[in-house]
Amino acid sequence: MANDSRERFLHTLLKRFDTLRAVDRLPESAEAWQSQRTALRQQLLASLGDFPTEKCPLEPRVLGELARDGYRVEKVVFQTLPGVLMTANAYVPQGEGKRPAVLCVHGHWKGAKQDPVPQARCIGLAKLGFFVLAVDAFGAGERGIGKALGEYHGEMTGATLLPLGMPLPGLQVYENMRAVDYLQSRPEVDGTRIGITGASGGGNQTMYAGALDERFGCVVPTCSAGTYRSYLGAACCVCELVPDAMTYTEEWAILALVAPRALLVQNATRDAFQFSVGEAQQSIAKAQHVYRLQGHAGKIAHTIFESGHDYNRPMREAMYGWMTLHLKGEGQGNPIPEPPVQPEDPETLRCYPGETRPDDFMTLPRFAAQQAAKQIAEHRAAWPTHLEMWKTHTLQTRQILRSGVLGGGDWTDWRVSLLEETKTDGMRRLRYQTEPGLELTLLGQPGARGRGTYLVLDLAGSDHARTQPLVQELEQGGATVWCADLRASGRHALAGDTIGKAPDHNSAEWSIWTGRPLLGQWIADAAVAVEAVHRHSQQPTEGSPAGSVTVVGLGPASMIALGVGIYDPRVQRVVMVQGLASFRTETPYTGQWMGLFAPGILRDAGDIPQLAALLAPRKLVIAGGVRGDGTALAPEALRDAWGDTRSIYRLQGVEGHLAFLDEPPGPELARRLQAGE
Repeated sequence: MANDSRERFLHTLLKRFDTLRAVDRLPESAEAWQSQRTALRQQLLASLGDFPTEKCPLEPRVLGELARDGYRVEKVVFQTLPGVLMTANAYVPQGEGKRPAVLCVHGHWKGAKQDPVPQARCIGLAKLGFFVLAVDAFGAGERGIGKALGEYHGEMTGATLLPLGMPLPGLQVYENMRAVDYLQSRPEVDGTRIGITGASGGGNQTMYAGALDERFGCVVPTCSAGTYRSYLGAACCVCELVPDAMTYTEEWAILALVAPRALLVQNATRDAFQFSVGEAQQSIAKAQHVYRLQGHAGKIAHTIFESGHDYNRPMREAMYGWMTLHLKGEGQGNPIPEPPVQPEDPETLRCYPGETRPDDFMTLPRFAAQQAAKQIAEHRAAWPTHLEMWKTHTLQTRQILRSGVLGGGDWTDWRVSLLEETKTDGMRRLRYQTEPGLELTLLGQPGARGRGTYLVLDLAGSDHARTQPLVQELEQGGATVWCADLRASGRHALAGDTIGKAPDHNSAEWSIWTGRPLLGQWIADAAVAVEAVHRHSQQPTEGSPAGSVTVVGLGPASMIALGVGIYDPRVQRVVMVQGLASFRTETPYTGQWMGLFAPGILRDAGDIPQLAALLAPRKLVIAGGVRGDGTALAPEALRDAWGDTRSIYRLQGVEGHLAFLDEPPGPELARRLQAGE
């Protein structure tokens, strides 16, 4: 079932991608490319979260130095954003005069800049006369949450940035641009001759930084280039995820943004499909077309190595030759033999060895929390204080959510198509088509008239939902209860979807790539479920109000319950059971699903309590709540967290329609719900 669900879900996304990109055409002239290039840069910057308009001071400091044969290594920190320090190693060759420089960005090697693989190319370049700067990416190396090396900045760590509209690759590109600022500040560096290289995730950083920062005269991504389409079906890091990018381009155009500067793409024969030789060749052929239009066909090259995913010696030697030609003006670009290389013990290179890093060091989740607090404060500063303001705010925010943040779609089109109805152990299981190739499953049975109708959403699935005390008590009390399996979850979960703490890692990323965040897709499924529940439960009599469903969201599904309630007027009450109370968190999300964090939702629409206010004047029940780290909020803290929601219910004169229930999700909560509290 999971494998079948995966194939159907992927087929839908691939079909969407192919439809979106069917309009693509190669430019026919240099002028046509220039116009396309300008638009593409703007779109890419928007996807990456845009960059600050003002740069903070670098305030660089050298914290230590290692003398080596032919070069020295400086342990450097500098400020990329206010309060954010980048840890780096500067490899400074012996000799006088200004040198060309290379920024070396690491990929997913455990030691980051300290790892022997990234070290090797830094040493080789330094011995060949290049000034080299190796940096730790945000959340990796010395910049992890903890002080030890080896931390991974992906899945739910990197996901803390998504609601802010500041995705991790955008931060990486901006920080690498600040690294160029630092290089240009060094007296040993010729600031007009700077290159960048990296492999794997570092190759992606190389491609995007090279595309957007024209100070890079030579760009060498290794074991990273392929096609965007091939990402659909692959498991990749959040640091490689560019929201919405597949809605407006393919990877060849990103590579072409480097033109007419020098570009060498390196691939390995035994790499993953998304970085494979065949996929890369498709993109490079089109990028070569752009280089030819500009009269610089010789400035793009593709090298292929019999190898796995790596940045090995033959790859490094090819890079040395390319950098030497295009940054020094020497040679023909052919591989240059690597000088003797002896990597250091990783601990030796650290700016903050052992436990010496300051306790207040800005980590990635801490930065995300800081930025979230600023965005929440901005929303609160403009929070409506009278009804006319609220009406305008509601219309604008609903539109922003649906058309922008959640990827569009009509959630008031309630046509449903029943595929199959079966009965097992007295329960009815209903299968519906939500869109071609995708299904929604409902599990339940009609209850007694007058005892209420409930749609229960649980991303762990309908079978799991039916084991919960709240659901069992509602059923025993005679209520009509239907539990739903939404796409990419429960019975429709995708094989291999879980990475780390993210149960939906891959499906969430693929959806974001294609401009349809899972949260929006789940809300669409829930809207279909509401219609199905109406058809198979107590039918309202002619002339009676057309809505009588209570939608219950268990845990992470609380956000989906709220979303469908906002857009479906037939939902008379939403119950959020132990749901997330804020996007703001100083630790990686725990116990949540990545698909809930639609890019820019906090920045563009508001925090969860501010979104919940859109449900007013209909009933909202907050049955407990959790922080980002999964810990429960005490009753008083819970009420404080939902202050913005309370202010709108008070403004509309329906404060009694907002309830905070402190009971565990079991018998007493069920009783109070059925009593209408």
